[in-house]
Amino acid sequence: MAQKPSIPKGTRDFGPTQMVGRNFIFNTIRTVFQKFGFEPLETPSIENLSVLTGKYGDEGDNLIFKILNSGDFLSKTNSGDYDRGYKEMLPRISKKGLRYDLTVPFARYVVMNQTQLTFPFKRYQIQPVWRADRPQRGRYQEFYQCDADVVGTDSLICEAEIVGMMTEVLDKLSIRGYTIKLNNRKILAGIAEVIGENGKEGELCVAIDKLDKIGKVKVEEELTERGFSNQAISELQPIFEIEGSAKHKLAQLRDWLISSPTGTKGVDELEEMFQIMETAGIKSDKVDLDITLARGLSYYTGAIFEVKVADSAIGSISGGGRYDDLTGVFGLKNVSGVGFSFGVDRIYDVMEEQNLFEENKQYTTKLLFTNFDEESQNYCLPLLKKLREAGVNAEIYPHKNKLAKQMAYANNKNIPYVILAGSDEISNQKLNLKDMISGEQKLLSFEEVLEIVSEP
Repeated sequence: MAQKPSIPKGTRDFGPTQMVGRNFIFNTIRTVFQKFGFEPLETPSIENLSVLTGKYGDEGDNLIFKILNSGDFLSKTNSGDYDRGYKEMLPRISKKGLRYDLTVPFARYVVMNQTQLTFPFKRYQIQPVWRADRPQRGRYQEFYQCDADVVGTDSLICEAEIVGMMTEVLDKLSIRGYTIKLNNRKILAGIAEVIGENGKEGELCVAIDKLDKIGKVKVEEELTERGFSNQAISELQPIFEIEGSAKHKLAQLRDWLISSPTGTKGVDELEEMFQIMETAGIKSDKVDLDITLARGLSYYTGAIFEVKVADSAIGSISGGGRYDDLTGVFGLKNVSGVGFSFGVDRIYDVMEEQNLFEENKQYTTKLLFTNFDEESQNYCLPLLKKLREAGVNAEIYPHKNKLAKQMAYANNKNIPYVILAGSDEISNQKLNLKDMISGEQKLLSFEEVLEIVSEP
């Protein structure tokens, strides 16, 4: 009995219809990244575990896919290694892993190539990443990220332009109801100081980052489990209560964090960022200053971003932040950077939810030549070559078949134009152009056809 084929949970096949939509997303993102001066980069799918581990916190490290050493991977182990647990066993049986994100490999690349790079270095990267997460709607074990990062500058112009890039991409994709959530990790560090838990901003961030998923009561219970005193949790309440416009929230934060130089610095940075956005004409109407936004990755030190879509079952579709010393773990100290990532798989799911692919049907072939007989085929083939040379995606139906079958082929591929060239058209050196959307047909010269189908 033949084996039934399957794919691992948390992964997906993408057929031609899906890939047309995905490529539309990729191309939109790539165009905007390049408009803002970012250069392309790719790094290997496999990284040394020494590069990956210790950068994402304990929870993140547990989600890294480890690759067993080739050959007899148990040859360098003994029974005592089993007794000491997986953390002791792992270095003996695995030295590589699939990349968890694109930021850490980017930092590794910068350190290895620092003498050849021009700083500030602006790069974008569009590649898959892997996480051993529990598969569910909007959460996959293999998914694409589209990253843009700037390293070698601490200018807040970069943060402001990230908002500009997020807004432009999502507007070009016609996504409705999105919000760019914004905060600063210095504010969260300042909050830890003023509630008497100085140095515990990491634990605070891990708990606060779950607020949307588990609610305020469960967050407070987790903080208690992490050693926060009842007094500290009581003094934390303003984080849940500060409301109003961004300007009003920043004023309240300034008052609350007046005793914390770190927290005050975070307020200063956000105020400057909003001022730059206003001067640069970057829209801020979709920006929500959310002081409960924490983003759990341990390397963020300044501004943090996250994009959510209202009335969607999908989680965040974009996120990122400022990191002051990510390259420091690889020996290159004091190189500040900021970046963010679009999650293409989640964006695709949101666009499906909002029927955006139905409203804006994408296609790969713009024009199809039908094929009636040998005379028709010989007449159309040279014209097909001319269309392709003019930059029009075109094809000819490869078989002499019933017209109904050829038209069904065009419909199934969302081809917007079809050429019908029978004996009458050939004798008059004309082409019958059918608009598959309106159903209208016109008898035209080749030059007239080319003019119509060359329009965007």
